[in-house]
Amino acid sequence: MRRKLVRIGFVIFLIPLSALLISNHLINSFAEGKTYTNTSQIPKNEVGLILGTSKKIKGGQSNPYYTNRILATVSLYNSNKIDFVLVSGDNGSIYYNEPMTMKNDLIAQGIPAEHIFLDYAGFRTLDSMVRAKEVFGLTTVTVISQKFHNERAIYIAEKKGLKAIGFNAADIALESGFRVQLREYFARVKVFLDLALKVQPRFYGDKETIE
Repeated sequence: MRRKLVRIGFVIFLIPLSALLISNHLINSFAEGKTYTNTSQIPKNEVGLILGTSKKIKGGQSNPYYTNRILATVSLYNSNKIDFVLVSGDNGSIYYNEPMTMKNDLIAQGIPAEHIFLDYAGFRTLDSMVRAKEVFGLTTVTVISQKFHNERAIYIAEKKGLKAIGFNAADIALESGFRVQLREYFARVKVFLDLALKVQPRFYGDKETIE
């Protein structure tokens, strides 16, 4: 009886572990060769899509993921590898507005306001990618985030009919970003659940043209 319980426990442990490893492998393999760290090598796209995150972390300190995404977007724009920026993030309350915060910082870094467009309903990466196609009419896009996030976004985009490449913002040391990296493994499993269940963005809304 005890041996049988051990066997059952092992199977219960093995199933989610296998899902984590397989999901991670599939997304990594799919995105191979589609992300870039050098502006001289990345192909040009009309629009760069920066994925939102909070500017501050708990305790009020600057969020390096945020800062590095802003710097990457400015570098891409200044290198003439994008003409417009679509900022997609969470605007879930009057006290929290990722897109507008990012827009203000991009303007402060020299990107003209008229070249920045806002997606206020990018609550999840899936929402951001689907809305880029269905609401903003994009067929190709350069996603701007950290590499691990870009890989997942590219996979979702391609499965939703949007051709995507990624420009990798600088990452942070593993010891500092361990929780984020760990969360990413579970987020990758959820990608396949969402696709299987045909999960849709929380909102669509009126179509907008980026020009």
